Amino acid sequence: MAEIFQNIPAIRYEGPASKAPLAFKYYHPDRVILGKKMSEHLPFAMAWWHNLGAAGKDMFGDATADKTFGAKAGTMAHAKAKVDAGFEFMQKLGINLFCFHDVDLVPEADTIDETNARLDELTDYILAKMKGTDIKCLWGTSNLFSNARFMNGAGSSNSVDVFCHAAAQIKKALECTVKLGGRGYVFWGGREGYETLLNTDMKFEQENIAALMKMAVSYGRSIGFTGDFFIEPKPKEPMKHQYDYDAATAIGFLRQFGLDKDFKLNIEANHATLAGHTFQHDLRVAADNGMLGSIDANQGDMLLGWDTDEFPFNVYDATLCLYEVLKSGGLSGGFNFDAKTRRPSYTYEDMFQAFVLGMDTFALGLIKAAEMVEDGRIDTFVKDRYASYAVTDIGQKIRAGEATLAECAAIASKHGAPELPGSGRQEYLEAVMNQILFGKA
Repeated sequence: MAEIFQNIPAIRYEGPASKAPLAFKYYHPDRVILGKKMSEHLPFAMAWWHNLGAAGKDMFGDATADKTFGAKAGTMAHAKAKVDAGFEFMQKLGINLFCFHDVDLVPEADTIDETNARLDELTDYILAKMKGTDIKCLWGTSNLFSNARFMNGAGSSNSVDVFCHAAAQIKKALECTVKLGGRGYVFWGGREGYETLLNTDMKFEQENIAALMKMAVSYGRSIGFTGDFFIEPKPKEPMKHQYDYDAATAIGFLRQFGLDKDFKLNIEANHATLAGHTFQHDLRVAADNGMLGSIDANQGDMLLGWDTDEFPFNVYDATLCLYEVLKSGGLSGGFNFDAKTRRPSYTYEDMFQAFVLGMDTFALGLIKAAEMVEDGRIDTFVKDRYASYAVTDIGQKIRAGEATLAECAAIASKHGAPELPGSGRQEYLEAVMNQILFGKA
């Protein structure tokens, strides 16, 4: 088979002193950090839709990149060419995981049965490519937002026919995920929301979304899917308000409908910031609730109010991300680069350099997050800040859920007006982090 990415070698680790554009400066898969190889801490995955499909077209201009890979777009030949390109790409980068939507893999046909037949053919082709490699499927999902039928959502649609079509797509996408050995299945509610409450029964729609998810769990378990189901929170765009607004909202929804035993969260950096949070915030919320499962590794532009899906380069954010991941014990999923090159970056080389950037950014973030953990000053400060609950009888009773209002009130009367709590020392802690990030001159 002809090489697609000609003149692009396998990407190797050369270290921080290297100036080679196509070389890792920080990502060294075999480097051991806190007892695990870097590749185990950072199970990177390629997003089929962006890397093999996004050609730079936006609402203001046509595509700039050629992602046909020598085949006619919109054909099964093109679908197979993307498989060939994707596997060559992953092997040259040393990435062994990928994620997909159903219609990323094949062009959607006029009928669901014909689309499903195409998916059968294409997943057979992928399975053949997987043999003899260490490449695996991280997770699958179904595109329930692009086709015009999903203008009002899928599970949240006012049309029972659209709901049933969404169910059929999910059924097949689950079958493909199991066939490819995927360890997760994601619900991204791309249009599960509303534009105006004047025409919306919000309670009705959320109940239907939950019903669809319960059907998916039941069917997935019946065909041998043992992995996690994920919700990927997003506050807006394309809908004005989406029901999976942020991590806290998604967790509340899962618990309300009894889905929390099967679902975790797939947190995306750009979605967290669109919700008005930091990336670290949504990771912490998910981790504190035992629901941090997987991560869409990208970043947004704080000057733009939409989902720009940029390759991550902010080491500060990456460090805080890995700090949360390390403290939570790691992920059941992985780090999927739901990111695309900028429109003027249209060459094959740009595709590889973007992944080098993203992988190095998270590798450096991992190195620095491990230093934060080993340094201990931040963790020690946080523990000491709440020490009054550990060293007093009433504090221990409060933490154990055994205290009463009367007891607390009696102590307040006895002690009088409390002194100011200890200083939060935010500036000191930020200086500690800067020292860890940049202290080696």
